[in-house]
Amino acid sequence: MHLKFDSGAQPISARAPEGARPISARAPEGALRLRALRFTLRFALALSCLCARPREAEAERPKQEPLGLRLSSSAFSASREIPSKYTCEGADVSPPLAWDGVPEDTQSFVLIMEDPDAPDPAAPLRTWVHWVLLDLPPNLRTLREDLRELPPGALEGLNDFQRTSYGGPCPALGRHRYFFKLYALDTKLKLIKPRRAQLEEALQDHVLARAELIGTYEKKKKREQSRAPLAH
Repeated sequence: MHLKFDSGAQPISARAPEGARPISARAPEGALRLRALRFTLRFALALSCLCARPREAEAERPKQEPLGLRLSSSAFSASREIPSKYTCEGADVSPPLAWDGVPEDTQSFVLIMEDPDAPDPAAPLRTWVHWVLLDLPPNLRTLREDLRELPPGALEGLNDFQRTSYGGPCPALGRHRYFFKLYALDTKLKLIKPRRAQLEEALQDHVLARAELIGTYEKKKKREQSRAPLAH
């Protein structure tokens, strides 16, 4: 038996039809590198976003600034009138004072009370010094009312009444401002009865922090000033 084959038949070929993608056992090496690069870039981008979120949240959170040294009095509020009890029209005793926010390296405190409006707030001529304390101990946080006995180690300076003790407000003209200035120092000054100018020169380069409290006073009675040559 003889079999005949049609000579016009198309031979069977392993080629894929035209337009179809060839089947490959493995992807070209360049394609694999491209995929790896894309994956690496996407991973790096996602990681950077995750890291940025805590920083953004921290940036949005309001920053708390250190409050620093603060000085106050239970007898009067800042920029308000000092009660007559602490002036020449009353008992003329020192007001209670308190402070906080003290720097860690503080070795002593200096306190100066002064009136920059003497003799007349409308035409001030000088600053009148009412009270000077130095070498206050670093663990001290209050001064009691009517301070007569100094804390251990503390010293007093001379005021413009030519004495070392407290001298309260006693203005002859108008309403004066009274500045209580507190300095935290990194040393002790050990000065004997210094005046303000000498004290301020000595504390230069030793101030860690400073605070001030302002009170005001205007005389309620008109009488001659007998305590000093200038209104204070």
